[in-house]
Amino acid sequence: MPEATYNQFCPVAMAAEILGSRWTIVLIRELCAGSTRFNDLRRGVPRMSTALLSKRLRELEAHGIIERRSVEGNSSQHEYHLTAAGKDMTDVIMAIGIWGQRWIDTELHLDNSDPALLMWDMRRSINQGALPLRRVNVQFNFNDVARNEACWWVVSDPEHGVDLCLKDPGFFVDLYVETDIKTMTAIWMGLASVTSALSNDKLLLSGDTDVANGMHDWLGLSLFAPYEKQVAPSD
Repeated sequence: MPEATYNQFCPVAMAAEILGSRWTIVLIRELCAGSTRFNDLRRGVPRMSTALLSKRLRELEAHGIIERRSVEGNSSQHEYHLTAAGKDMTDVIMAIGIWGQRWIDTELHLDNSDPALLMWDMRRSINQGALPLRRVNVQFNFNDVARNEACWWVVSDPEHGVDLCLKDPGFFVDLYVETDIKTMTAIWMGLASVTSALSNDKLLLSGDTDVANGMHDWLGLSLFAPYEKQVAPSD
């Protein structure tokens, strides 16, 4: 239930009582993006504690925004699905993201880049149609993060979709991507490009030439990347 109330009949105030608690909007964003399993939701909100995630899911269920369903064939596991009310939040989340992309100085927040969240979001935006019609394994190496989060593998398979691995999947690596987390985040958010990062020596690609040359096509970008900034970046 809400932790605070505005004691107002205004629909904005009533909605804010549900959506204004910490992490709730970000969690709904992840649900709108298609995550349904508890562990997948955790990957989408990696800095949210397990206890708080469970609490927010219970609150959203109590408000009729999500419903919990048993996994078919395994009644001990559950999935979380948006109800009609929850699906109606998609446009709201999109509008909030567009506003943030256009009017907030993103440069101030790039130092808070999270490799786990970035790679999880990037995995969703991979354009398999721009990759060869075979299994393609791309290894991302970040040179400025903790060792246990420095290497990631994105595996695209025409039959099984796109998978993200923090441990070496054991496949031949088609392309090595060497960069820093801030540069990769800026590229994915549309604040920089693969071409500019390469020319500034902030991005190094080695491996399959076709996969490397097509990175600007298969990488995909944030849903909010097309929206032009309306504020000047900070010095």
